[in-house]
Amino acid sequence: MQNATNKTEWIAIILFLIVCFAVAGIGSFATTPEIPTWYAKLKKPSWNPPNWLFGPVWTTLYAAMAVAAWLVWKRAGWQVALTLFAIQLALNLAWSFIFFRFHNPGWAFAEIVLLWIAIAATAISFAPVSKVAAVLFVPYLVWVTYAAALNFSIWKLNN
Repeated sequence: MQNATNKTEWIAIILFLIVCFAVAGIGSFATTPEIPTWYAKLKKPSWNPPNWLFGPVWTTLYAAMAVAAWLVWKRAGWQVALTLFAIQLALNLAWSFIFFRFHNPGWAFAEIVLLWIAIAATAISFAPVSKVAAVLFVPYLVWVTYAAALNFSIWKLNN
């Protein structure tokens, strides 16, 4: 019986990683072509990070998201917390399209505020199930806070 449980847990972590990195890949589809063209021409604040930093940061954050969701699933199965996880993941993906593909920093800022709320709600809902899962969401929330400020600045500088 223990072997079957271990196998199910391995399959689950792999599925959570696939889902999170699928979102990353689809988001990259919206983002990557726009970086050397539209995004390069935008006015940005002096504290805008170099483009090369976004890939490693997001890779780490998506991996942490997947592990956090897996920890919650492993302890409690699918529940409200994982529904919130799915919502924040969808909002995360939507932001890439709104900002980069649709070239709309104003609407992207409004959307990233919703994303921030969804991330916070997800972390809060994870905490009673797994403190580690909740803590894994803290760097993501910090990064999205920074990204929201950057998004706002780019919107105002280019409006």
